[in-house]
Amino acid sequence: QVQLVESGGGLVQAGGSLRLSCAASGRTFSNYAMAWFRQAPGKEREFVSGVGNEWSGGRTTYVASGKGRSTISRDNAKNMVYLQMNSLKPEDTAVYYCAAVTSSWIPDQERMYDYWGQGTQVTVSS
Repeated sequence: QVQLVESGGGLVQAGGSLRLSCAASGRTFSNYAMAWFRQAPGKEREFVSGVGNEWSGGRTTYVASGKGRSTISRDNAKNMVYLQMNSLKPEDTAVYYCAAVTSSWIPDQERMYDYWGQGTQVTVSS
């Protein structure tokens, strides 16, 4: 069982930066592939970025719209996952969720993930 708690969201102007954090419980955190999803009002939840478990060699993946603007990282010693977002745009406004699954790869489909946090709101003003 894994419990996930996100933090770091807030209101930022376009062009600004935010760093989201996800704190995970459990002693086997390093076994999990971790991901960030987001859900904008009236839209489906979508994959943003993912990072593999400790046997993946630090593999990361990003949605095309986030490449070059976002960096995902994890600290297995602290049971933490981070999403650094730069050059934020109003269309990045959404609730951002942290998700976990025991997997040797990084799924980009919501239904593949077993554990979810409660989400953190990111609002980017123009």
